[in-house]
Amino acid sequence: MNMQVTNVIAPAQPKSLAETGLNTVMMRDVVLKTIFRMNIDQASEIARQICLPIGLTQELIDLCRSQRLLEATGTLHANSGGEMGYQLTDAGKARALDALAQSEYYGAMPVPLEMYREQVKKQSIRNIQMTRQQLTGAMGHLILPDELLDHLGPAVGSGRSILMYGPPGNGKSSISNGIRDALGDKIYVPRAIEYAGQVITVYDPIVHSAAQSFEDDPTSLRRSSGRFDTRYVLCERPTVITGGELSLDMLDLTYNPTARTYTGSLQLKATGGVFIIDDLGRQAEPPQKIVNRWIVPLEESRDILALQSGEKFEVPFDTLVIFSTNFHPNDIFDKAALRRIFFKIKIDGPNQENFLKIFAMVAKKKKMPLDEKALLHLLKVKYPTINNEYANYQPVFLIDQMISICNFEGIPYQMTPELIDRAWANMFVKEEKIVH
Repeated sequence: MNMQVTNVIAPAQPKSLAETGLNTVMMRDVVLKTIFRMNIDQASEIARQICLPIGLTQELIDLCRSQRLLEATGTLHANSGGEMGYQLTDAGKARALDALAQSEYYGAMPVPLEMYREQVKKQSIRNIQMTRQQLTGAMGHLILPDELLDHLGPAVGSGRSILMYGPPGNGKSSISNGIRDALGDKIYVPRAIEYAGQVITVYDPIVHSAAQSFEDDPTSLRRSSGRFDTRYVLCERPTVITGGELSLDMLDLTYNPTARTYTGSLQLKATGGVFIIDDLGRQAEPPQKIVNRWIVPLEESRDILALQSGEKFEVPFDTLVIFSTNFHPNDIFDKAALRRIFFKIKIDGPNQENFLKIFAMVAKKKKMPLDEKALLHLLKVKYPTINNEYANYQPVFLIDQMISICNFEGIPYQMTPELIDRAWANMFVKEEKIVH
C-alpha cells in the first residue's frame, strides 16, 4: 500500500542560507530565540531544533558571534565528539527578548509560502492514481453495492469534491474514512510557513501522523536526513474530520495575541489530504453558508486567508473535500452551490440480501449464533412495520442489544424471536404524546 511513497518528490535540503528563502535577520533571530527558550548550547542541538543542516547552522552561529550576540564558552563537550559550547552575550539576550516580544515563535525555520506552493504541486492529491483494488481494499470491512464503488472510484481519483447524501446510519462516515485509508501514500508537511515576515505553524501532531523522523548524527559522515529538507515532516496524507461543531472561523488562521503567533486553519492543515465535513446541516451556520466559503477554493485551487493586520494572501488549496449529509441536497443548497460540488453520490440503505450479509458478518464477529426462526421473525414481522427500510447500522445495533440482554439474564449468546422483539424496542421510539 505504501509503495507510492517514491512518487512524491522530496523537498531538497538547502545547500546555502540563500536557498532557505528566508532573510538572514529573521533566521538569526530564530536562532537566538531558540537558544534562549530551550537553553541549548551546541551547534548540533541547535541544528536539530531549527531543522537546518549543521553547516548552515554553523554559518548562523558565526554571524551571531560576529555581531557579538553569541560567544564560545571555551568548554568542549567530551560526550559529544568534542563540540564547542556557545552562550548568549548580554546583547544577545537583549536581542532575543526583543525578538520574542515581536513573536514567540522559535524552533524549526519556516518554509517561505512561495517554496511551499511548489512542494504542494509536486505532491498534489490530484496526482493520485486510485484503482478499484485500492478502494475495495480500504473498504473491505464494509459491504457496499458494486455500483457505489463505480461512482466513488472516479470521484476520489479526481481529488476534487464529493457530496454524499442519504438516510442516516448507512455508513457515510465509514466510507469517508475508507477513502482516507485508500490514499495510502505520504507527503511532506512543513512545520511552519512564512509570509511577509509572519510565521504560521502548519504541522499538527493531531492531524498529521508522522511516518518517521530522520535524526542526524553530527559525527556521522553520511547524514540520513540529507535526503530532504527537515523543515518538513514526512506524513501520511492528512485527514481533518469535522461535524456539527464546525464553524466558519475554524477555517481562518488562529492568532494568539499573547504569543503573537499564527496557527494554520483546518483546511491549510488538510492540504494534500482529505477534509471531511460530516453531518452537514447540523452546524450552527446554514449549510449554504458553509459551502459558499468553499466556492473559491474548490473552483480555483487556492484559498484566501487574512493576517491580524487585515492583509489578505493566497495559499494553495489542494484538498479532497467530502461533504456528508442526511438531508436531500435540494433542501439545503441552491443550484449554484450544487453545481460547484463535483460528484454527488447517494448512499442508500442496503437491500435485503446485503442486509442479511451484514447481519451474518456482524454476528460471526461478535460470536452470536444465527437462528433461522429469529431471522424470519425479524424480516417477516418486524421490518414490514417500517416499510422494509434497512439501514447499515441496524445489524450492529440489534446484535449488541441481544448480547446485552443475554449478559444480563446470564444466558449463553442466542437469537430468539423474543430477544429480537426486546432489541427492536430499543431501536425506535414509539410515537406518543408525553404529558408534562
